[in-house]
Amino acid sequence: MDLKTAAALRRLRLVSVPEAASWLALIVCTVLKYTTDFNAVPVLGMVHGVLFIIYVLFWADAWNRARWPLGRSALYLVLSVVPTGGFWAERMLSRESVAAVEAARAAASADAEAVSA
Repeated sequence: MDLKTAAALRRLRLVSVPEAASWLALIVCTVLKYTTDFNAVPVLGMVHGVLFIIYVLFWADAWNRARWPLGRSALYLVLSVVPTGGFWAERMLSRESVAAVEAARAAASADAEAVSA
């Protein structure tokens, strides 16, 4: 993997936690809307919607760059719909992006050795 792939994975990882947190906050606000006079659903609904769209765009970019198999790409997409799935996606993507950076650095050092030889 190259550094652009690692950057795509990092972007997806960074948006997964706020997206999951906004999902949970939206669930709490929906319960509060029907049990009290507090109604923050319109605001949090829009915030969550924007974060979800960003997640899906970053997911598509990461899928394109990382060349994930269909099962893994579907898993990351399904995790965006599950209320706490974004937290799981962040943990999995963290491991994957570290591996991508290490692979890119190893390839760069191998290229540098080949040029100097």
